[in-house]
Amino acid sequence: MRSEKVMFEGTSGQLAARLDLPVGAPLMYALFAHCFTCSKEVFAASRVAGALANLGIATLRFDFTGLGESDGEFENTNFTSNIADLLCAAEFLAEKYEAPKLLIGHSLGGAAVLAAASEIPDAKAVATIGAPFDPAHVGQHFVDQHEKIKKEGVVKVDIGGRPFNVSRQFLEDIEDQKQADKLGKLRKALLVFHSPIDNVVGINNATNIFVAAKHPKSFISLDKADHLLSRKQDSQYVAEVIASWAKRYIPDLSRSLPKTGLRAGEGDTLVIGAPPEKFLQYVDSSGHSLLSDEPLDYGGTNRGPSPYDLLLSGLGACTSMTIRMYADRKKWPLENVAVRLSHKKIHAKDCADCEEKTGKIDVIDREIELTGELSDEQKDRLMEIADRCPVHQTLHSEVKINTVMA
Repeated sequence: MRSEKVMFEGTSGQLAARLDLPVGAPLMYALFAHCFTCSKEVFAASRVAGALANLGIATLRFDFTGLGESDGEFENTNFTSNIADLLCAAEFLAEKYEAPKLLIGHSLGGAAVLAAASEIPDAKAVATIGAPFDPAHVGQHFVDQHEKIKKEGVVKVDIGGRPFNVSRQFLEDIEDQKQADKLGKLRKALLVFHSPIDNVVGINNATNIFVAAKHPKSFISLDKADHLLSRKQDSQYVAEVIASWAKRYIPDLSRSLPKTGLRAGEGDTLVIGAPPEKFLQYVDSSGHSLLSDEPLDYGGTNRGPSPYDLLLSGLGACTSMTIRMYADRKKWPLENVAVRLSHKKIHAKDCADCEEKTGKIDVIDREIELTGELSDEQKDRLMEIADRCPVHQTLHSEVKINTVMA
């Protein structure tokens, strides 16, 4: 993942943003709106965007007017101006990169993307995280100052330990939103994340959003998570669920094999390159799909195991299966098998028990852990059986590979 700092024109000057990009070509673009008085660097924004980028989804997160590094004064903003900033961000993505197909909003940012979504035609799906049903909910942060704000016009209030000037027009604007009507006309797939222990925006808000919206809609409970998604694993979980859920509604996320005249029959493995990437490969092995790639240090995008990783995986899986089959047949008390493997190349002259004495040879180190109430004799026998693994025997036998032009 790489992150680029970008600027674009908002409603009241330049808005500061970060575009989190995957290594290699993005599958699609997403737009993230942060929480009330937060910034693009809040954990929920930075971590979710980074995790999405690692999953191939380029994500733009930006500071609303008057917050973070963006121009403007917070006291001159309101919920309506936040919606306008979101539309500016979507327009920026469409002009410079690609229109966002996924909208994500945290807390009040979630309410903002719900309100703005109908005006972003290319967006196919919307996800909210701890969002209030009614934008007026944010007024609870300074409810004791409402009368003073209405009387004096602008009052400095404390929000999350920081001072902000809140104006009368801000209060009037959040109280004038018709969010239920906007949800009813969303016409996009909706995913609602909310924690049942959220003490900033109560879980009843998720219920109200879900009831007001029309299908397709889904709800995911973020049990044990706080409102700001302070734990990294919560942000990672949100990103993984969004990426998986969105595949149903955004075809760009469903990796399809490039066209080829080759067809994989039963028991065959088909490997196809994934241009414009240098090393990324689509693999269809007996109907099971996966990716193969090289690490970043080798010029790949690290989206899948390398060819040697796959080789070691095959040997490790075969070793474990063979040991399990033998122990079950003998009715020995083997509980589980774990195999750790590594590969390296060494000079043949450094190998005392190798036939070759020139050039380099491949060395695979294999460490096997056997758990269960096994006797020493049983463990020794199972270690011998490991060498009877069919893949192990293939690697030690003469192998002929027939290659033809398709």
